[in-house]
Amino acid sequence: MAATTFYSCKKKDDNNNTTATSTVSMHLTDDPANYEHLYLDIKSVEVTMSGSSAITLVPLRAGIYDLLKFRNGLDTLLVRTTVPTGTVSQIRLILGDNSSIVEGGVVYPLSTPSAQESGVKLNLNQTFTAGGAYDIWIDFDAAKSILKTGNGKYKLKPVIRAYSSVTLGRIKGYVLPLNALATVYAVNGTDTAAAIADPIDGFFSINGLTAADYTLLVLPGTPLLQVYSQSTVHVAYGVEANVGTITLHP
Repeated sequence: MAATTFYSCKKKDDNNNTTATSTVSMHLTDDPANYEHLYLDIKSVEVTMSGSSAITLVPLRAGIYDLLKFRNGLDTLLVRTTVPTGTVSQIRLILGDNSSIVEGGVVYPLSTPSAQESGVKLNLNQTFTAGGAYDIWIDFDAAKSILKTGNGKYKLKPVIRAYSSVTLGRIKGYVLPLNALATVYAVNGTDTAAAIADPIDGFFSINGLTAADYTLLVLPGTPLLQVYSQSTVHVAYGVEANVGTITLHP
């Protein structure tokens, strides 16, 4: 993940006045879910600054994104542009009609509730200063966002959080055995973030954490192994909290 950097940048208009702008890069990433693919149809991103109308940002590649490719610290650049300086009051992710999941080799379309048709709202308390360059991550919680209805259909009710370089704490490590199919949770009060351990090497990474002490829970995907718990994992800004290798036991 990139840290915040700063440089001088001012844009002049035809009347020789200066209009201050900031450079913003938005990345798309994913919390885990046990599907084969989760395709999200992204049309645009709207950013509203305090006291201003919404600004529509067009993604570098509008269209379908397979979110399950962006786990354990991986992401993709969604938008990079300049915006007026000020404080962000809201980010809105505008979705299209072609989202779907793949489960058991079968493609299921994802219907979007009418309440979400105007876009998915994300709150982010971030102030852009003149000449600043900022990274923001849009973190889609795949497991919480997919609802299976009684008739075998699937509904998309997005659960998304936004975080910036200011909340760039990270917990990483490995989980064994590799066939544990483990989900790792970092819990701090009511705030929970998660990752799925990679089945190839057991690696996991939970990003976008505020500075605090967390309880780490590792839940195996099989009842043959016990739940693992580790309290007081300290997370600090810009620092990786490496918990090493966690071995689950019967």
